[in-house]
Amino acid sequence: MSDFIIGLTGGVAAGKSEVTRRFEALGIHVADADLAARAVVEPGQPALAAIVGHFGAEMLQPDGSLDRRRLRERIFADAEARRALEAITHPAIRGLLEAECRAATSPYAIAAIPLLAEAGGRATYPWLDRIVVVDAPPELQHARLMRRDGVDETLASRMIEAQASREARLALADDVVVNDGHPEHLDSAVAALDARYREMAGRQ
Repeated sequence: MSDFIIGLTGGVAAGKSEVTRRFEALGIHVADADLAARAVVEPGQPALAAIVGHFGAEMLQPDGSLDRRRLRERIFADAEARRALEAITHPAIRGLLEAECRAATSPYAIAAIPLLAEAGGRATYPWLDRIVVVDAPPELQHARLMRRDGVDETLASRMIEAQASREARLALADDVVVNDGHPEHLDSAVAALDARYREMAGRQ
């Protein structure tokens, strides 16, 4: 049982995966919000039934699984539909993340939540004991996005601007990991945070 839970977030292409991999290498359990978002809409899950109830059976594929493409088209064309979907899925995602973290056997657990700032921060996730933000200089984010996703500079800018601002994310932070492209900096930053979190978890 992990009673000490860290929320980890950061902007697109800030290097969150690089940081979580290092925590995992130190034996820390990481619960991933993106994986939870897929799990809560699997066949048999209450959230999938609620989606069908709200949007109709045409949102299902012949095998009973969610037709993600059709649902995506529906919500991108309609802000109200997107809010309705979020009202169904977000509580389920939060519940699954918290349960997974509390069931972890590591000294503390990490909930990796890319859109933590957009989702309401601490008000929405009151069970987070601490929040660490992975931060990268904007020009480095741009370069990584263009390289990783094969997009041009204009689209990279739009993808970054579609998220909460860097300032809004940093305002949530108890701790900041600066990912400026030097792997050795990441190694030492994560090792220092791991030692601090183990000590805090032990005191709790």
